[in-house]
Amino acid sequence: MKNNIYSILKGKFLISDDSFKNWRVIIFFSILAIIMIASSHSADRKVHEIAQLNNEVKELRSKFVDGRSKLMRLKMESSIQRKMAEKGLKPSEIPPKKIRVKSQQD
Repeated sequence: MKNNIYSILKGKFLISDDSFKNWRVIIFFSILAIIMIASSHSADRKVHEIAQLNNEVKELRSKFVDGRSKLMRLKMESSIQRKMAEKGLKPSEIPPKKIRVKSQQD
């Protein structure tokens, strides 16, 4: 048992006559390990990208809500009257009248 452990630690299984089988298994496991590492890095990158995109969505949503509230304030009749008063225009005191045009048929 002691000799087996020493032979494994010294790497004799890599240089013996039937080492080709051992090298195939080692290379196979190495390739699997590389694929696993690449896959985990790809998943981490996607998680970070999703978090960044969620933050961007929240920021754009807040800008949209802010812009919509500014628009609503600008469309209010009182703000329009205030802006027009600065230019010298004021609302008419006489209510508008409908003009009806009757067509004359021959």
